[in-house]
Amino acid sequence: MSINGKHALVTGGGTGIGLAIARALAEQGAQVTITGRRQVVLDEVAGGGLHGIAMDVTDEAQVRDVIDAAVDARGPLQIIVANAGIAEGRKLHKTDTALWRKIMATNLDGVFWTVREGMRSMLGTDWGRVLAVSSIAGVRGLPGGGAYSASKHGVIGMMRSLAEDFLGAPYTFNSICPGYVDTDIITRNVDAIKDRAGISADEAKQIMVQSNRHNRLIAPEEVAAAALWLCQPGSESVNGQEIMIAGGQVVGR
Repeated sequence: MSINGKHALVTGGGTGIGLAIARALAEQGAQVTITGRRQVVLDEVAGGGLHGIAMDVTDEAQVRDVIDAAVDARGPLQIIVANAGIAEGRKLHKTDTALWRKIMATNLDGVFWTVREGMRSMLGTDWGRVLAVSSIAGVRGLPGGGAYSASKHGVIGMMRSLAEDFLGAPYTFNSICPGYVDTDIITRNVDAIKDRAGISADEAKQIMVQSNRHNRLIAPEEVAAAALWLCQPGSESVNGQEIMIAGGQVVGR
C-alpha cells in the first residue's frame, strides 16, 4: 500500500535521525507531523510535507493534546515513528535517581505515550505502521550506560508485546536499532568522553567510530531507508522485530 497522502508522526523530527526519516516519508507523499521541544528548530525544516509542532514527550497531557491537534489537522495517523530520545551515560555508582528518571521519562515513557495516543486514531483505519527508534544498546549491554540500555531494552519489549497484541490486524510494530549515527549526539558525546577520560576529541570520537563494526559512523539516511522499507509494500510480515543497523554482526547479545 502506498504511503502517499498518509499522515505520519515523527517525534524528535527536527534534527538527526528523526528529520531524515520525516524527509524520507515526505518524499513518498506522506504528510508528516514532526515534533520536538523547540518550535524554532521545527520551523527551520518545515515545508515540503513537514508540519512542525512543539511537543515534550515527557509531558503526558501535552502528548495527548498535540497528537489530537495533528489528527484534527491532517487526519488519522497511519505511521508513528517514536524517535525522540536522549543518550547519557554514567557508571552505576554515579547514576542518581534524577538521571535514571530523566532517561526513562524520555526514552520509555515518551515512547509509550506517543504510541498509545497515536494508536487511538490509527485503530480506525485499515493500515498502520509503528516504529520505535531503539538502539544497539537495546540488544546488548552498553558499558557505563545502564540506564540508557535499560530504557532501550524496554522499548524493544514494548514493540514486541504490541506486535503480539495486534497479530492478524493490519498494523505492525518494529524497533530500529542503530549503532553510532553521525548526528549532534556524537558531538555532545565526544565532549563528555573527552572530559571524563582525559583524552583528545579525535580519540573520543574514534571510540564511538570503532564501536560500529564497519569502523565508520552511520549516516542518518541509512536509518531512514530502513524505516521507509518498514512502511512500504513487502514488509507486511515483518512484525515485532529489531532491525539492527550497526555495520556488521552485533556481538555481546
